[in-house]
Amino acid sequence: MTEPTLLVLDTDPLPRLDRLSGRARVVHADEKSLVEHLPQADVLLVWDFLSDAVKQAWPGGGPRPRWVHTPSAGVDRLLPELAASPETVITNARGVFDQPIAEYVAGLTLALAKDFRGSWELQREHRWQHRETKRVGGTRGVVVGSGPIGRAIGRTLMALGVTVDLVGRTERTGDPEFGRVHGNDALGGLLGDADWIVCVAPLTEESRGMFDAAAFARMKPGAHFINVGRGQHVVEGDLVEALTSRRIAGAALDVFAEEPLPADSPLWEVPGLVISPHMSGDTIGWRDDLAEQFLDNFDRWEAGEPLLNVVDKGLGYVPST
Repeated sequence: MTEPTLLVLDTDPLPRLDRLSGRARVVHADEKSLVEHLPQADVLLVWDFLSDAVKQAWPGGGPRPRWVHTPSAGVDRLLPELAASPETVITNARGVFDQPIAEYVAGLTLALAKDFRGSWELQREHRWQHRETKRVGGTRGVVVGSGPIGRAIGRTLMALGVTVDLVGRTERTGDPEFGRVHGNDALGGLLGDADWIVCVAPLTEESRGMFDAAAFARMKPGAHFINVGRGQHVVEGDLVEALTSRRIAGAALDVFAEEPLPADSPLWEVPGLVISPHMSGDTIGWRDDLAEQFLDNFDRWEAGEPLLNVVDKGLGYVPST
């Protein structure tokens, strides 16, 4: 039996694929050579999941990989081009980043409430300055994105005593953890009561730019905004204005419209803004976890079993069961 061809769009460090020895022909490609190898590939592993090369190189006709896996939660770098290939299945890394991102958001929440940045700055100045900080317990949070990551964030915030409203694509009641999941159309009415607004929604045409001047205007002055979803969810200029005018109390961004964030970006100097370089889900050993997840799914693909984490290419994410 002919070994299937696995094409890997590389980035350092390479994935550990030793388990596939004798089971698959592994071909490595960079952004330039990807277009040459795509027609011969049965499976494409987009290990460099921050690259847009797959969209640019995807063949309009002829042979194409039957399965494309991205070791990321979002699949916006593959769509809509791959949606036009109904024979190609897309899977993602759903499940790997849930708790790490939830812990990161909880850490940001505590850091913003307890003014850790102020303590570090005063320490550097050798100044003893007593201050009062905010309580987290008894506050209210809105988590936008009701997938596994959003649910993990909601659970972790609730453990800190935060009352959480979870927002998803459509409204549903009887949720065993949150009671009710609000639809996107309810978001505007929820923003005014929230102390913490966390965005972890998938990037779709409907969610692009959802946090704009109008959204920030609905937030109360003491609110904090955290984005661990996609940079394109936020109109960055509107956020700058909301922070510089003290319309909201603070914000934290882990994702940006342009990454890496340019050194001359005005965001670096915005008061009350915490910046991190798209690292909220990246804990020690995360790449090994991603490789193992792909290999487990490869076992299923090889055996003719249904793949896990299949993306609905119309929705742009893995639907909840």
